[in-house]
Parts: sequence; structure tokens; C-alpha cells
Amino acid sequence: MKAVARRRLMLAGLLAPLLLPASPAAWAQSPPPVNGPAEVVAEIPGTRLLGRGTLRFMGLRVYDGRLWVGAAAPGADWQVVPLALELQYLRNLKGGLIAERSLKEMRRQGEIDEVSAERWLGNMKQLFPDVGPGDRITGVNLPGVGARFFVNGQLRGEVREPEFARYFFGIWLSPRTSEPAMREQLLGLGATRSNP
Repeated sequence: MKAVARRRLMLAGLLAPLLLPASPAAWAQSPPPVNGPAEVVAEIPGTRLLGRGTLRFMGLRVYDGRLWVGAAAPGADWQVVPLALELQYLRNLKGGLIAERSLKEMRRQGEIDEVSAERWLGNMKQLFPDVGPGDRITGVNLPGVGARFFVNGQLRGEVREPEFARYFFGIWLSPRTSEPAMREQLLGLGATRSNP
């Protein structure tokens, strides 16, 4: 029992810098648009919601995620399908820390050489601003091209490297994800409930 408590405290210490206090507005839940956010509808014809889930850390809700697809639903080959991952934040988070955590999670998918890792980290630090409750970052997978990013519906930029997109979206969609329950929810494989 003491070992479990020690591990939880250690994990809290490692991830606590990512979380800033949430405002009361963070607890308000807005339903997703029926046909998808405007930026997703413009990027993916026939947009539809495939799945949704909520990321929690030590009981705190961090963000709601929604996976939007077109006519082709992703399966094991999700990286070759146009899709959009919309994250609506429920807490205040620093953009630089989002980028650093993203790179760490990307490394779970496979080995990334240091030159690519540094370049991708720099790209993400430019793409991901500080966010607060209600802010949305939407990443669009462009098969064979890379990824395009929107912040609150406005184009922020893109990374034109297919390998980047594979590793980035793999944070949530790869079998190697650190959040398998959320992966199942996003891909519509499991119940659409919040992960514990």
C-alpha cells in the first residue's frame, strides 16, 4: 500500500507542472457541434464524430477529446485516413509544456532521432499556445503530407512531415498510447465515458 502511495506521489510530482488551477468555467461542458467544428468540416468532407473521451489526471479533468472522420473510418491503418483530433481544454496549461509532453508521448510510439525530435519540439512550441478552459486545439491528419493545426478555429500552422503526423496522432490512436481507454473511446471501440 505504501509503495502505491509513493508511486502516486512521484507521478503527481512529475506531472503537476503541466496543470495550473482551473477556473470555475472549466466545469461547464459544451456539446460538440453536430457536423463538427467549421475548421474540420472545411478540411474533411462528410465530417462525422467517431468517438470522444476525457483525459483525467489524478481525478482532475484536463481536456475533452473528439475524433472527427469523413467517409472512411480509421482502423489499424488510422494514419492513412484524413481525420481531426479536437482537444477542448478544461484547465490552464502552458503551451511549451504541452509541446514537451507531446514529444515525450510521441517517443512512446518508436525511436525518434534527435534532429527530428528537436525540430518537432520547436514546431510544436510555435503551434501550441498557452490554453485555458474552453480553448480548443484541433490537429488534422493529412495523409502523406503531415498535420495542420487550428487554435479556437483559426489556422495556426502545419508540419509538412508524414512521420511527424504518425507519431503525433499516435499519442492517442496508436496501440502504444499511454491512455488505452481513451484510445478506445476516440476510435469508437469502447463505451463513451470518461476514463478513471
